Amino acid sequence: MAKTTFVSLFVLLTAFLVSCSDSSNKKPTQGVKPAAKSDDSWKAPYPAHWWKEVPREEAKSWEILPQDAGRMEVVLSKRNELGLLSNFAEASFVFHGVCYPTVEAFWQMMKYPETENDPRWAWAKNWKYTREQVSQMNGYAAKSAGGYANFLMEKNDANWVTFEGKVFPFATKEPAEHYNLIFEALIEKLRQNPEVLDVLVKTNDLKLLPDHGVSEKSPREWHYYLLWMDIREQLKNNQLSLVTGEDLSLKTCKGRNK
Repeated sequence: MAKTTFVSLFVLLTAFLVSCSDSSNKKPTQGVKPAAKSDDSWKAPYPAHWWKEVPREEAKSWEILPQDAGRMEVVLSKRNELGLLSNFAEASFVFHGVCYPTVEAFWQMMKYPETENDPRWAWAKNWKYTREQVSQMNGYAAKSAGGYANFLMEKNDANWVTFEGKVFPFATKEPAEHYNLIFEALIEKLRQNPEVLDVLVKTNDLKLLPDHGVSEKSPREWHYYLLWMDIREQLKNNQLSLVTGEDLSLKTCKGRNK
């Protein structure tokens, strides 16, 4: 009986000591700090809707959404006025005496036969569109027409376009003739459309991003958002005149579907 009592007391004492040891080794539980909220105060000077969240399921297959921009960045989304800086935006401008409804129309037009003896006529029995037709298209129609021309260019191993009778490379690693023409066209678009100037100036020091994917290997003029930042910098440094030398009475064109 005494032996049994002794064993029982020994077991109880051991359990008590283990319990005390565990308690002394436990660290006090620390409260979980809530995740710090991101500081969006840098957005204060700008319209809030520039970053308005769009449900992913509503995005186009090619689209980069407004909320995808990082700190001090903004996407040139076609969902708001920043889309005016897109080559697809209908902000007509006169360039070298011709009215173009979109920069895209000017861009894609250069891929089409220009003169009667243009060798590109031989690339197809019947071209889908004429150069003049493409020059008056809206952005999406011009892009489609350009896709057709791209097919013929690739088929004939051609990497050249024309403007005012001059032949020059279409895609080059370093900025060249094609780049210069696109850059000058963007400047005329800015000069002749106050709303375009206004939205560019409002972006201030924000890094501009495209609303669609652009390969880093593409020629610089493909990165239209970079060109706009270059133009914006010229404006800040008073290096760019806003006076156009074009005849604005010709600014009457509207984008066509075909």
